Amino acid sequence: MKLAVVGGGSTYTPELIDGFARLRDTLPIEELVLVDPAADRLELVGGLARRIFAKQGHPGRIVTTSDVDAGVADADAVLLQLRVGGQAARKEDETWPLECGCVGQETTGAGGLAKALRTVPVVLDIAERVRRTNPNAWIIDFTNPVGIVTRALLQAGHKAVGLCNVAIGFQRKFARLLDVAPGEVHLDHVGLNHLTWETGVRLGGPGGEDILPKLLAEHGDAVAADLRMPRAIVDRLGVVPSYYLRYFYQHDAVVDELRTKPSRAAEVAQMERELLKMYGDPTLDEKPELLAKRGGAFYSEAAVDLAASLLGNGGSPYQVVNTVNNGTLPFLPDDAVIEVQATVDGTGAKPLAVPKLDPLYAGLVANVTGYEDLALQAALHGGRDRVFKALLAHPLVGQYAYAEQLTDSLIAHNREHLAWA
Repeated sequence: MKLAVVGGGSTYTPELIDGFARLRDTLPIEELVLVDPAADRLELVGGLARRIFAKQGHPGRIVTTSDVDAGVADADAVLLQLRVGGQAARKEDETWPLECGCVGQETTGAGGLAKALRTVPVVLDIAERVRRTNPNAWIIDFTNPVGIVTRALLQAGHKAVGLCNVAIGFQRKFARLLDVAPGEVHLDHVGLNHLTWETGVRLGGPGGEDILPKLLAEHGDAVAADLRMPRAIVDRLGVVPSYYLRYFYQHDAVVDELRTKPSRAAEVAQMERELLKMYGDPTLDEKPELLAKRGGAFYSEAAVDLAASLLGNGGSPYQVVNTVNNGTLPFLPDDAVIEVQATVDGTGAKPLAVPKLDPLYAGLVANVTGYEDLALQAALHGGRDRVFKALLAHPLVGQYAYAEQLTDSLIAHNREHLAWA
């Protein structure tokens, strides 16, 4: 089995490597190719990756290359984890929206749109290269904004499934609170990428007892603290929102907070410098503790599970993925991409049935889906007017004057990445 990781020079890649090494019985990789244009980073990450495999006795071969075509050739699955523009672009995404009082964040709002515009054309180019070299390969997208990027891939006819670590993170945290094995916890997880709610927590599978009320009653403070939201919000809703919902439920408070502290991009950039220095140590043969602060917890386990299922090598019976709606949420278009529990096998992901969604959540999901449709059109075809319409449609912007100002700022800060600008 051959896997390729595009964006393999990421400082987060050792977490993925550690998962591949630990879970080699689930996903028996013979060759792993790390693909990245940043040759200096790639060499450091690749060296540590080989030492991690060696220490854990993994027999697979790790190859590094800056050549996308060579890297993805004959791959059974290709994982996408790239960041167009790097942390410098992320820092801008988190900064300029604050000038008009809007949230600055890399995956939602104006910053999220900027990331989508930079990313979608690059991802589609990579996917076409994959299709030319191996049309049967699966593409697993971890590149944000996952929902929009996955929708772009699916609409272009690629074999793609989107992946996010929010659900598996909740599963692991709830399992610890309940003192049960993670595999015993099944989430009624519904929404869009970074716009989801856990409407039920069941033991044993989809038909198991819903213990969410008990979980909140006994561990509500811990859950709310993890979300960085007041417990009153969680108690009032009676569900567990994704921590990204704080940008919607506490927008103005979050803007005030973001204006008074360093950006997350600045923190991550400093962390990356320290990590790369560590990776250059030839005696280091395990992921360093600092990597846990980098973000993306449990991504490696979710990626192994998904790849194993898509490639017919087992995997969990139910997984939370980003895939085509196809009637699952009847108030959305069939070609919308949703994030829900699904069964996954060699034919792809099939969403489980979802109970009728409360209007409190369905309304926001419908609104953001409309934005995502407009965002994808802007990413595919460009043009100031398309950018403006996407921003006007986003519930975190939604005002004419803000949309006008943010459109100009977005284009000014991303001109080098926008072919049409």
